[in-house]
Amino acid sequence: MMTPVIPENESETVTTESEVHLPLGLLGFERTKHYTLLANPGEMPFRWLQVVGDPSLAFLVVPPFEVLPDYEPDISPEDAAFLELDSPEDALLFNIVTLRANGRATVNLKGPLVLNRYSLRGKQVVLANAADYALQHPLPVAD
Repeated sequence: MMTPVIPENESETVTTESEVHLPLGLLGFERTKHYTLLANPGEMPFRWLQVVGDPSLAFLVVPPFEVLPDYEPDISPEDAAFLELDSPEDALLFNIVTLRANGRATVNLKGPLVLNRYSLRGKQVVLANAADYALQHPLPVAD
């Protein structure tokens, strides 16, 4: 199993607008393979994973360590090989945020989006230790 580490300086890899390729798409969006990861300094640590060619379709994502500092995702050897991750430092992780009708937000910690930080090729994976995490982990409310 591979447990990614917290990147020291994520901004070196993810610029304000980085092209991301998801060969298998996202759950429910399997046909959509090309995205742009958008970072706006005023919205950090959140980012938008926007569909290339359809700016009206975007997913709000957040690095999991911003939500749960002791997050220890186990990525299967098969997923690590698919993404060509040679070491935990090669991985960038983001989790999809769901905005709820009551004004609350949750994050999916069971199925993170894992990117190779060098190629920006990614895959939404189901963690080997998914049972340890919630599908709808509540985001803390800002003061």
